[in-house]
Amino acid sequence: MHLNSEIRLSTAQQSITGRKARNEDCLGFFMPVGNLLTTKGACGMIADGVSTAEAGAEAAEYCVREFINDYFDTPDIWTVKKSAQKVLTAINRSLYSRSHEYLSSTRGYVCTFSVLVIKSHTAHIFHIGDSRIYRIRADHMECLTTDHITPLSQSSSCLSRAMGMDTHLDIDYRTISIEPGDIFFLSTDGVHDTLPPNEIQLVIYESSSLDAACEKLVNLAYDKGSTDNLSCQLIRVDEIIRESIDDLTDKLTELPFPPDLEAGMSIDGYQVISELYASSRSQLYIVKDPLDGKERVMKTPSQNFNDDPAYIERFIMEEWVGSRIDSPHVVKVCNANRPKTFLYYVMDKVEGVSLERWIEETPYPKPSEAIKLVKQIARGLQAFHQRETLHQDLKPSNIMISPDNHITLVDFGSVFVSGINEIFVPIERDRVLGTVNYSDPLLRLGQNTGIKGDLFSLACITYEIFTHHLPYGEGLERCETPQQLEKLKYIPSDRYNPVLPLWFDRALMKGLSIKPEERYDSIDQFLLDATQPNPDFLLPKEVEKKTQSVIFWQMMSLVWFITSMFLVAALWLQD
Repeated sequence: MHLNSEIRLSTAQQSITGRKARNEDCLGFFMPVGNLLTTKGACGMIADGVSTAEAGAEAAEYCVREFINDYFDTPDIWTVKKSAQKVLTAINRSLYSRSHEYLSSTRGYVCTFSVLVIKSHTAHIFHIGDSRIYRIRADHMECLTTDHITPLSQSSSCLSRAMGMDTHLDIDYRTISIEPGDIFFLSTDGVHDTLPPNEIQLVIYESSSLDAACEKLVNLAYDKGSTDNLSCQLIRVDEIIRESIDDLTDKLTELPFPPDLEAGMSIDGYQVISELYASSRSQLYIVKDPLDGKERVMKTPSQNFNDDPAYIERFIMEEWVGSRIDSPHVVKVCNANRPKTFLYYVMDKVEGVSLERWIEETPYPKPSEAIKLVKQIARGLQAFHQRETLHQDLKPSNIMISPDNHITLVDFGSVFVSGINEIFVPIERDRVLGTVNYSDPLLRLGQNTGIKGDLFSLACITYEIFTHHLPYGEGLERCETPQQLEKLKYIPSDRYNPVLPLWFDRALMKGLSIKPEERYDSIDQFLLDATQPNPDFLLPKEVEKKTQSVIFWQMMSLVWFITSMFLVAALWLQD
């Protein structure tokens, strides 16, 4: 991988039992090396087992151990937030199930948990309970977490949130930028309830090392009468290695662009059979792999961009993302099994024709056949979304359909990867504009609508499959401002295909709304409404006041009507 986001950290920690019979605190720190540091970052954490819980110490130790084990095993293209929240949710469920051995929800495997993940130029904070995370910058010490406690009286309180306390995990999350010299201080209440922030800060600054500071802080809290376990951790940002644009360009251009290839030529052992496609941005060639004799497709970058680091980064990212998407409806990028002398990547060859051509040759597809195609396209999209990756340029020409009607998505050139977007690079990344008429029109205005953007593309392709037209005609091509978009009018699908039912058109219209807030929240919701009548799409917009008897018989009629619509829909989709 070409990205490099190196940080240098110093850390120390100290935990003592204090005046209690048992130490129920637990601390942990892990800093990987290489690509894992770039994609996942380094993490420090602190947990405090609840004193009234029989297994509080075990819960604290379990949280620290399992977070380190599982967080770094999450997909490297996930964001820190998604990775951590997935892991924390699983840990919480495990603790809660173990806590069922006890009668009280506040007993059993319950603890506080605060996690600091430092990735690239950002600190990510996850917090539940009353442990704390502070940041010291220059002469200012700021608490970055909020205690989750409920006062019971003037002198007592209890935790309102903790790991293992409930099936639903309500954990605080925030991000802050980091700078060299920042010091993060993690502590349990035995320390910060006894020592004020100014005293903590003074000890840290006057100590000869972070280790000495941690030891002095826990001992000082003990000497001042703390009756709890005493634990703290210090993490100092020593250096953020900001790669220069020249360094990144040198790294990106280590491999030269291949020349224009012709049949009979060979590149790293791959024998070129023919050119499949060429544009101003890239070329596709059918090649033969001598290792197994199979034909594959090689994608090469265009010479037009051999001095454009943003273009080269995106091209490299295509292969990296493609090798991490595993779906029968997404083309498989082949792992490099030999040294490369040029910049390119190789994919499986997909037999068939583009969906664009299929639409041209199939003017009135059977509804059941068309819906099966739409569902396969959706499954391919969802494979991207499960990896926190947006396609952003779904269109019929990027979709292949085999002779047995199997759908495969074949292009990664415009993907947006949330986890990679968190990593700083000294260049302005390529801003993808998508394809007019298919991509979310807000993308061209600089607004990323997430999954709803890909949903717009899916609904647009569905519309075209059934009508051979576009839902806004040529209107999207003329829109360059939000005001122009607002004036666009959706063209009902039954104008082009009169047999399409009203409920189906309403589903398309909802998925194709210019306003993201009016679209579906998920692809599955769109598929549900596109395959069976949504009663909301059959109800009249205004309901007049009626007597109770009239309302009763109208409701009965509506039930019969909706039932008949489901039967009609089933017959329509089986046609």
